[in-house]
Amino acid sequence: MLIDGQIFHKFDVNSLVTFLVVYQERGVSRAAKSLNVTQPAVSNVLIKLRALFDDPLFIPCGRSVKPTIKADLIATALAPAMAVVQGIIAERSPKC
Repeated sequence: MLIDGQIFHKFDVNSLVTFLVVYQERGVSRAAKSLNVTQPAVSNVLIKLRALFDDPLFIPCGRSVKPTIKADLIATALAPAMAVVQGIIAERSPKC
């Protein structure tokens, strides 16, 4: 598969990390704490992702959020790929 640089040029890949942490934590405030950012920063990322995916992604449910069906599909596809990227970053193999 070829990577289309134009798609990534117009998109902040870090927002996918934010999405996955909100998905994992089931809360915007908990995700913000985990990411060491403010709650409004996480909310702003979610606003952009909601527009991009044309879906609310998370529905408020008491003190947590419940993912939509689309959010479940995105997370299911995205999490394994991001886990691989995380592993590569964590390795920090020596440079030649």
